[in-house]
Amino acid sequence: MTWEQRWHPLRREWVVVAAHRQNRPWNTERVEATERRAPEYASDCYLCPRNPRVSGARNPDYTGVFVFDNDHPCVGSSAPLVLPEPPGIYQSRPATGIARVVCYTPRHDLSLAELSVAEVAALMAVWQEQYLELGARSEVEHVLVFENRGEVVGVSNPHPHCQVYATNFVFKSMEIELEAERAHRQQTGRLLFQDILAAERADGRRWLVENDGAVAFLPYFARYAYDAIVAPKGTHPSIASLSRSELGDLAAALHELLVRFDNLWQMPFPYILALHQAPTDGRDYSHHHFHIQIHPPLRKPSLLKYLAGPEVGAGGFISDTAPEDKAAELRAVSSVHYKSSQR
Repeated sequence: MTWEQRWHPLRREWVVVAAHRQNRPWNTERVEATERRAPEYASDCYLCPRNPRVSGARNPDYTGVFVFDNDHPCVGSSAPLVLPEPPGIYQSRPATGIARVVCYTPRHDLSLAELSVAEVAALMAVWQEQYLELGARSEVEHVLVFENRGEVVGVSNPHPHCQVYATNFVFKSMEIELEAERAHRQQTGRLLFQDILAAERADGRRWLVENDGAVAFLPYFARYAYDAIVAPKGTHPSIASLSRSELGDLAAALHELLVRFDNLWQMPFPYILALHQAPTDGRDYSHHHFHIQIHPPLRKPSLLKYLAGPEVGAGGFISDTAPEDKAAELRAVSSVHYKSSQR
């Protein structure tokens, strides 16, 4: 049995590892894990080429990556700047910004893992462009790029896509991470993320992918069973300053990791993917190392990691698995997508 607390240096919190809990009995309803074969084009999909969206606009007959302003944005340039005065000690402020949708491909039936490495690199080039364009706006302080994949994380449309939120504020997790990195450099003179990379490389048990310019691994402090990080080897505050070769290596590392995810259980692997990059408020973020974090919610093919009393009620995280075991599982599967023989 394993009872252990592991320090999460980027979130500045403890994660309890209790791997012996993974196989405890469950009687609750399981997550539906059956795979539905999607068509290449869906006439009722508002992200497919030539189809109308909710706003009434019609998508062009696009052939590569397609970007448009979200028809249902969570923040917008027209958000009210004058708000009602909140009662008592409460505070409020405007939430302005720009929300966009980025379609990876015109194909309705593919995923990021099923694209070619070149197509993933082309998508990352678009991420660079979005960060530079939106981050240059005076009212934008942070550009968040993220993908929700799978019904279990609340995706309303299976067409492969991600979203971009350019906001007048920095999300809390990023604030905590930046402060942790800043404090580490002040205390040690070193970069926190480079120390994480050095520790993971030296240990080796959670190391999954490495090429000339990028790596992928399950960190020592993983919270979800298959928590993963993909990062360039060189330190960059954001994706914007990666060279073409670094971007290609990052695309290859991310692609291989996602293929291994899908191959693990021979099914589309749900996850939340987020780019952790520096704010665009003009301050010095040379202590930040851009990386991609992936949070898969499943512990088994049909079993979610439920956020319950410790996580929601007490603000602590209990991991039901050990990242060393999960990394070994991922290393054991093929790096060629299981669907490749079907196409």
